[in-house]
Amino acid sequence: MTVSAVAARAEESFTHTYGTAPAGLWAAPGRVNLIGEHTDYNDGFVLPFALPQRVVVAAARADSGWQVRSDLAPEPVTFGADEVARPGVLDGWAAYVAGVVWALRDAGLPVPPARLALASDVPVGAGVSSSAALESAVLTALVELGDLDLPVDRRPALAQRAENAYVGAPTGIMDQAASIRCQAGHALFLDCRTRAVRQIPFDVAAHGLAVLIVDSNAPHRHVDGEYGARRKSCEAAAHLLGVPALRDVATGDLDAALRRLGEGPEGADEVIRRRVRHVVTENQRVLDTVAHLDAGRIREIGPLLTASHASMRDDFEITVPEVDVAVQAALAAGAYGARMTGGGFGGCVLALVDAGQAPATAAAVEAAYAAQGFPAPTAWVVNPGPGATRL
Repeated sequence: MTVSAVAARAEESFTHTYGTAPAGLWAAPGRVNLIGEHTDYNDGFVLPFALPQRVVVAAARADSGWQVRSDLAPEPVTFGADEVARPGVLDGWAAYVAGVVWALRDAGLPVPPARLALASDVPVGAGVSSSAALESAVLTALVELGDLDLPVDRRPALAQRAENAYVGAPTGIMDQAASIRCQAGHALFLDCRTRAVRQIPFDVAAHGLAVLIVDSNAPHRHVDGEYGARRKSCEAAAHLLGVPALRDVATGDLDAALRRLGEGPEGADEVIRRRVRHVVTENQRVLDTVAHLDAGRIREIGPLLTASHASMRDDFEITVPEVDVAVQAALAAGAYGARMTGGGFGGCVLALVDAGQAPATAAAVEAAYAAQGFPAPTAWVVNPGPGATRL
């Protein structure tokens, strides 16, 4: 579905629900993380890019409160300042909208009362951050409707705060930063500690390449508990090593750090050592990928993508059979590299392929799924798109 088609749906929904035209349309994309998984909450480095799929918000100011219509639900949701002030009163998709209002108000910004209508073609539950797209689109709309003094570089942190403190999902800063700050034809190199960003050239089409996204369609398994467990393991390891975060363990110091984690009766177990090894080596893979892209050597990032997947599978233990099969099939079909993208336990795989080979690679993955008795995957080609904007 094109952005214009999603925008038309949002505008039509607004007009049908509220009996008047919206003041404007705002959009924010889902994201794919090219490389750098579970490094964000370890103060490390990530390299996402924006998908062409977006959440579109049609919006206008209102006299009081907030009313939201979504194409995900049959009825609008209405809430006022009292509901916003009490996290947990709203749930589901509406909680993300209320969370943005709450985060803006908590930052001392005079959020305007508003009517909103949401439409989206960002896949839900595929690990491409539909929630951050929703938050970022709503935040961008409310900031512009209210002419709020909120520079772009501060917006991701507020959207993240909505998800962390209001919705209760312990995500890092990457998703919201990508949805708000990405540029077309680029990946976003983000230092999750300093929040500094740099736009990295990633015009795959100009190099005769394509990024194939394969939604495994695997049901997410134990995501919340396992995600939290990984984060606690990393924080515990950093404490044992005496560093603020695992980002502070240099690649050259990794072996010594792993030995320290295994010393003494209170030393960490092998599981924690594997978690540390993944984070430290993944940070280095991000830096190496950036170096290759800066030099225009896009094909050479392939082995780094594949090594990232192996690390997620073996050291961080966040893959599932469906994504492992998709990666193996894509590589066997000639992909330069392939990896799971997102938090894990389901979701999507990305593969870097020659542009003309994308259909054959998708067919190879589908055949491998059929041989395993898995439900059919969904595949599409993406080009890095822009971040949140008014349409």
